[in-house]
Amino acid sequence: METPTTLVGGAVLTVFGSALLLWCAVELRLRHHLRRRGVPATAQVVADPDRGGAMDSSPLLSYPVEAPGVPAGSAAGPGPAPGTGTGTVHGVVHELHPVAGPGGPGESYRLVLARPRGSTPLRRPVRLAPGAAVQVAYDPQRPERVVLAAHEELPSLPADLFWALLATSALAGGLTLLAVALR
Repeated sequence: METPTTLVGGAVLTVFGSALLLWCAVELRLRHHLRRRGVPATAQVVADPDRGGAMDSSPLLSYPVEAPGVPAGSAAGPGPAPGTGTGTVHGVVHELHPVAGPGGPGESYRLVLARPRGSTPLRRPVRLAPGAAVQVAYDPQRPERVVLAAHEELPSLPADLFWALLATSALAGGLTLLAVALR
């Protein structure tokens, strides 16, 4: 292999492996943080509106979240996610009718439609069929960030190990090519 090709190949593999390893670490940390400090809720698996979404192995979940900035009885439509301060909403958020909750009759809720983070198998498990109720944990500042609760979680260790091994292998291969080219 010529030196320029080795350098370019090594640089590409090193950047790819580093980025993938960083993504794996951030994703694992986020899921762990949400399971430990997220707000627990019961979500319902809903049918996907389009054919492409129905083929996704990660189910579409619907769950209520508190909307502290929305007064009861207001007709506020989809607005900013609580805590974002912007007019863009990352998850699909719909307004629910105000209900009397633990905070009293002035408390309102929003309905969030989102897919859980983490790995899912190639086929959607039967227990995640539309209409099923599952336990989730979500981030109160960004309610579209949701994970299945620990006891609901599908085995994600094999997929997490696969991505970490792929990232480590690409990084090691890239560093080896760079070392050979610079020798």
